[in-house]
Amino acid sequence: MIKHRQVQRRGRRSQMTTSFTDPVVSMDLLRAVLQPSINEEIRGVFNKYMKFFQKAAINVRDNVGEEVDPEQLIQETCRSCLEQAKLLFSDGKKVIPRLPHEQAVPKRARQMDEELNRRGSPVPKKRKGRPPGQSLANDRGVSGMAAWKLKVSEPVRRDGPKWDPSRLTETTTFVLGSRANKALGMGGTRGRLYIKHPHLFKYAADPQDKHWLAEQQHMRATGGKMAYLLIEEDIRDLAASDDYRDSVDLKLEELKPFIPPVWMTEKMQKYMETLRNGGDPVPLPPEGPPEP
Repeated sequence: MIKHRQVQRRGRRSQMTTSFTDPVVSMDLLRAVLQPSINEEIRGVFNKYMKFFQKAAINVRDNVGEEVDPEQLIQETCRSCLEQAKLLFSDGKKVIPRLPHEQAVPKRARQMDEELNRRGSPVPKKRKGRPPGQSLANDRGVSGMAAWKLKVSEPVRRDGPKWDPSRLTETTTFVLGSRANKALGMGGTRGRLYIKHPHLFKYAADPQDKHWLAEQQHMRATGGKMAYLLIEEDIRDLAASDDYRDSVDLKLEELKPFIPPVWMTEKMQKYMETLRNGGDPVPLPPEGPPEP
């Protein structure tokens, strides 16, 4: 127990008085002493769940493309877990907002909880007589991870005017996915745009498309590296939404829009039609430009 007292320290140039009469100061001193041990125990908890985060991050990369950085996704997920863990010590006044997908899938989260238990997961089984608050906190923690994994496999709605192939015309402007990512302030995480907004139409450029893009200096020759094209109008609509318009990281000058040749636009129309009708989201076979 740290006693409340006055401690005076005399220096060469001045006299400094540190007060320990404030309970908050006393408790913070104790926290500072214990913090290294607390950090180590927290790290141990995350290490138990790391294999689930790693599998989910690789799953995201396989579904979205090589532009996704699994390590960055894992780091962001761990930080999100720590933010949500603050709910355990909420005073009832300050409310930590939960992510939309965490509110939408409590039933599926419980199903994943049961599945993990069957597989010998470190997620503890619910015991009778456990305080309600503790049970709720664990459910929230599992729901975050469950929703994050489920978000990848849930079908994306592809309907409405934005998924009408007729909107792609000879004058429609497109942007590279990497530039859109940077323009919306997501430059630090490759592929984050596609994960956060899976409803966006994105077209994976084939080798012939990438050859034209490189010739026109819209991108560097990347060999087998994935390159996505997005509709400029869709990105500007996102930038004008509540989520982005007040962001200090918004840099629309990074978009560098361009108009592709007709033969490429026609391929994108067919691809959009395929996806809209429920087809598999796979790149179309390479089609070169028409013979002159």
